[in-house]
Amino acid sequence: MTDQSLEDGGVAPWRDQRLSPTDRAEALLPKMSIEEKIAQLVGVWVGAEASGEGVAPHQSDMISELPEWSTVIRYGLGQLTRPFGTAPVDPVSGARSLAASQAQIVAASRFGIPAQVHEECLTGFAAWRATVYPTPLSWGASFDPELVEAMADRIGRSMRAAGVHQGLAPVLDVTRDYRWGRTEETIGEDPYLVGTTGAAYVRGLERAGVVATLKHFAGYSASRGGRNLAPVPMGRRELADVILPPFEMALRLGGARSVMNSYAEIDGLPVAADRGLLTGLLRDEWGFTGTVVADYFAVRFLQTLHGVAGDAVDAARLALRAGIDVELPTVDAFGAPLVEAARRGEVDEALIDRAVRRVLIQKIELGLLDEGWQELPADVASLHFDDEASQDIAVRLARESVVLLRNTGVLPLPGGSRVALVGPLGDDPMAMLGCYSFPNHVGVNHSDFGLGLDIPTLRDELARRVPLLSHEPGCTVTGEDTSGIPAAVAAAAAADVCVLAVGDRAGMFGRGTSGEGCDAVDLRLPGVQADLVRAVLATGTPVVLVLMTGRPYALGPEFDEAAAVVQAFFLGQLGGQALAEVLTGAVNPSGRLPVSVPRDAGGLPSTYLAPPLGRRNKVSSVDPTPTYPFGHGLSYTTFEWSDATVVEPRDDPAAWPVDGEVRVRITVANTGARAGVEVVQLYLHDPVAQTTRPVVRLIGYTRLPMGPGEVAQVTFGVPADVASFTGLTGRRIVEPGDVELRFGRSSGDVAAVLPLRLVGTERQVGDERELVTSVRVEPLVAVSQSA
Repeated sequence: MTDQSLEDGGVAPWRDQRLSPTDRAEALLPKMSIEEKIAQLVGVWVGAEASGEGVAPHQSDMISELPEWSTVIRYGLGQLTRPFGTAPVDPVSGARSLAASQAQIVAASRFGIPAQVHEECLTGFAAWRATVYPTPLSWGASFDPELVEAMADRIGRSMRAAGVHQGLAPVLDVTRDYRWGRTEETIGEDPYLVGTTGAAYVRGLERAGVVATLKHFAGYSASRGGRNLAPVPMGRRELADVILPPFEMALRLGGARSVMNSYAEIDGLPVAADRGLLTGLLRDEWGFTGTVVADYFAVRFLQTLHGVAGDAVDAARLALRAGIDVELPTVDAFGAPLVEAARRGEVDEALIDRAVRRVLIQKIELGLLDEGWQELPADVASLHFDDEASQDIAVRLARESVVLLRNTGVLPLPGGSRVALVGPLGDDPMAMLGCYSFPNHVGVNHSDFGLGLDIPTLRDELARRVPLLSHEPGCTVTGEDTSGIPAAVAAAAAADVCVLAVGDRAGMFGRGTSGEGCDAVDLRLPGVQADLVRAVLATGTPVVLVLMTGRPYALGPEFDEAAAVVQAFFLGQLGGQALAEVLTGAVNPSGRLPVSVPRDAGGLPSTYLAPPLGRRNKVSSVDPTPTYPFGHGLSYTTFEWSDATVVEPRDDPAAWPVDGEVRVRITVANTGARAGVEVVQLYLHDPVAQTTRPVVRLIGYTRLPMGPGEVAQVTFGVPADVASFTGLTGRRIVEPGDVELRFGRSSGDVAAVLPLRLVGTERQVGDERELVTSVRVEPLVAVSQSA
């Protein structure tokens, strides 16, 4: 029933590649019936479970029996939801099946428009046998956007080769409360780190030809009590200065073509119905022209969870008016209810046309309406989702993200020593995987298929490097059984060194200790793991505490006896290798904390982005000072920082024009005996401002690999725009006055301070402002080791 002809027998204008995507969409839109238009605004999730073991909130409530496939695609189809990410499927078989479905969709509809296919891709293509990369907290810990971009490019290439067009990543939520289960999906607690890293991920995915989807726009991570989907009590300045910048950076610096709404309600208004956020800010101010897709079931949630819509039609109207273009994951409120409402005039058809136009333009940009489009990839027979190039990036990123928090000299592990590996995560491959990895996200419901990947455990990898290795789990991640602790204590007591691996098991909606819907009431280690730690520390054997987690856990005084502490945030399928390499010294650790590690399990929430009254003070008995601050991390070598100076402006080095740039420089030397990587961080301190400001905030950073004796100068070019904030009027300004630029090894370890003065008149900035501090590294002549 395809209708692709013109009266003169030529090519239909919507297939004419000489025309712009907008012109092609405008030529097609008037020819479509209301049913055909609305069909482009929905996804279909074939094979989704209603068993209660789902991967989306309220999935068992929201999934009902779908109409026959032929009925669903009768008028076309906007999206196909997760054909690879719903159940284990062989890559080649999955691509062939997807191509067959696309052929049916094209043949059934008048205009032969294929569906846009989306998948999750936060820790890699969420498909069976696909490479599993480290979680976003590990991206942040690496402080290496370039490697994150390379990872995203590999992910995108595997997705596009399989016929997938859109990836639901990255997560750009800035962590505000570590108890939130989805902390593992965030890049960190600092908007500059999240924004620069997230923009890099977007560039990689988009370069591979896959539409990146920014989520969750916005405010989701600031829920009250750290509870998933809980209300967000947030003021406009926190929203503007902490939550929104990473999204703006990923759009402007990354080129993302899609945005997913947040489930959150901010000050009583659900984001899915917030026209000011989804249209006023996103499109009118920031100039976004792509598609806004609903987080799964978010449209209907306006009725069922938020109570701002009376029925499905009301929910659809509110969502369309706010600016949501596509309902995911499957047809519901945007289906038959919207068709009938549009016919009755209850929903303005102009809103439908607006959304359809955006969807068509994106499909045209993807080549789906081009003459000669093929649904089956040409090289499908050789399709693989896990290859050596992908694994190489995965292990490199894992190595870079391991953070050495404390070391009294026990690490690297001494050669020939007797090592006891103790703890529930020492021999568990799932300890490496976040909740959005396929084995955790989907595979747990299909155990007969196996993991689909070789995921070595920490025990596997240590055994290859440590000849005298014993192992005792001691306890499980959850539960109250302490019967295994005595055996673990005995193993530790008989060893020269004990490696104690504790932490999280990622899962979904209460099926884990970290992950979506797996929120925590406090930051104590789950189960009886703290009892195990105390018992092992009491043996007197030097203990290397290895935390394999999805969030930071409190490390109070009871952990101070550990000889070393290592933090790893779900390192991916080769995380066991990366950890073993760091512990044995084959790899020099270079990760830095993307989140602070608190000292107390309560007194939350608290991150390093706090004004003076959010820090330790005399008016509260609660001290929120963390055990290890944001940006902290140690090395097996030593570095010396010196000669911090202002390079530009030269005439008055202390004067920084409110519309100009200041260039500052510091010299770094590797004064140790082995190669290593220093992470040079630059922070802004604004002591007096018209609104309260964080004591310090990150505005620049770089990784600096150096051999022993090597010296380098690092120069940061800081635009005054980076010092901007939301002023009294609610607009973003650069305010004149005294400030400091602080070179830091972390947010709490300042190596040098440069006092400056922003000069000029108060300046308002908008979406044209500079977002990033430039970095230049110049190697110098190596110093003599004997000097």
